Amino acid sequence: MKVRADYICPDFLLSIPLINASIMKKLFLGLSLFAFSLNLWAHKPALKYNASGKFKIVQFTDLHIRLNDPRSDIAFERINQVLNDEKPDLVILTGDMIYNQPADENFRKLLNVFEQQKQPFAITFGNHDQEQGVPNSELFDIARTFTYHYTENEPGITGVGNCALEIKSAKADRTSNVLYLLDSGRECTLPDAKGYGYIHFDQIDWYRNKSKAFTKDNGGTPLLSLAFFHIPLPEYAAAAADHSCSMYGIRRETPCSSQLNTGMFAFMKEMNDVKGVFTGHDHDNDFAVNYKGILLAYGRFTGGPTEYIHIPNGARVIELTDNENSFRTWIRTAAGVEQETTFPTDYKK
Repeated sequence: MKVRADYICPDFLLSIPLINASIMKKLFLGLSLFAFSLNLWAHKPALKYNASGKFKIVQFTDLHIRLNDPRSDIAFERINQVLNDEKPDLVILTGDMIYNQPADENFRKLLNVFEQQKQPFAITFGNHDQEQGVPNSELFDIARTFTYHYTENEPGITGVGNCALEIKSAKADRTSNVLYLLDSGRECTLPDAKGYGYIHFDQIDWYRNKSKAFTKDNGGTPLLSLAFFHIPLPEYAAAAADHSCSMYGIRRETPCSSQLNTGMFAFMKEMNDVKGVFTGHDHDNDFAVNYKGILLAYGRFTGGPTEYIHIPNGARVIELTDNENSFRTWIRTAAGVEQETTFPTDYKK
């Protein structure tokens, strides 16, 4: 259904008693933005395999952009270089995108890079994004005003930007794959369990219900799916320490997961659909490891020296092939391609 902002009538708002002019103005602007965003969404083309049966995703993570700071120039340089080299079908930003104020101006400058290149993109929030004076909910509202922004927001569950993006087959109007984007939070505030945030049970329950529905619609066969969020699962550390697990890439720091394990990995195994998890957060890790049949992978840190980094910045690339139960992945830097592998073939003992 097409929704137009001019369907919202200011005269109706003026008729509401006991609301002053300032509140009415904010309410009207908010409703107009909502309608405008729905109108943009109604015209977005589906994410779809190309004629060659390929779908390419570029993951940028931990940009830590500081507005008007030359240390962030290399982050923008790398984004543009990777986009030009890879020409992805979708970009996913996995958190810690901005790192100073004013947050709204900083965020718009970053997202405008993708808008100018007509590049479809989606976002997940990190633990630092909301520290710049604007909450994630308002940052998400800003993102929704961009034509090429694809993230949705599942209402009623923990976090902002939880969604399931469908990739359609090139040959038919059917869903071939699902990309789950989740908000992994900021920090744990529970007694005696301090540390980083985690995926909550209501988010897991939402994922399980979505997964069951997709599997049912596919005749009982789970769709090969991928998950993207910022803070790595506790299983990343377990996999990195397990010498029986096949690993590619760089491991220069201990995975900084939540102290709490809420079972997301176990439920992905139960649903038997998610075969790859892609996170950020740890700047000196970019490894990918096969843990019990699921690839647990980091993106490559994309930012500049506004935060700690001891490896060249870059991006992770994931390429899906329609009707295949596997995917390729590699790291792209200024120097070229590193760590090109196919999962699960190259991760079998």
